[in-house]
Order: sequence, then C-alpha cells, then structure tokens
Amino acid sequence: MTPQEIKSLIEAGIEGSEAIVEGDDGTHFQAVVISNEFEGLSLVKKHQLVYSTLGDKMKDEIHALSIRPLTRKEWDKSSELRVIK
Repeated sequence: MTPQEIKSLIEAGIEGSEAIVEGDDGTHFQAVVISNEFEGLSLVKKHQLVYSTLGDKMKDEIHALSIRPLTRKEWDKSSELRVIK
C-alpha cells in the first residue's frame, strides 16, 4: 500500500473528507483525516469510521495506522497554531 492509495480509500469512504497520509515503509502509516462526519462521535467511533473505509487491507496490507481524526473546525483551529509568525 502507498499513502496515496490509503488517502483515496479514506476520501472515497467518508463523504467530504480530506486525508493527509504519510508512511515510507509500506506497512506503517500516519493519517490526519478531516471530516465533519466526526462531529459528535467518540474517538473510538471516529477511528472505526476510518478503519471501515480500509476493509480487509487493515488485516493484510496495513500493519499499523495512526489516525488523527478532526472536524473541519478542529482542523482550522489547529492550522492557526501551525502558522509561523
């Protein structure tokens, strides 16, 4: 699997989402997933939603996936903190 393949699966599976996926060894990945579908969900439910987009790939092709799920509002707020002044 490549980060781009994971990104495509997540974005296709969660309507209106944006995923930023990194990883360089083919089995361990980190993803920031931005979606308003996360609104009101527990962290576990957010992770389950992301995992559901990957199906059996989580069993076979992806050994580890670190997920940071954010609503658009949370992402916008965190991006304000990332601005270098």
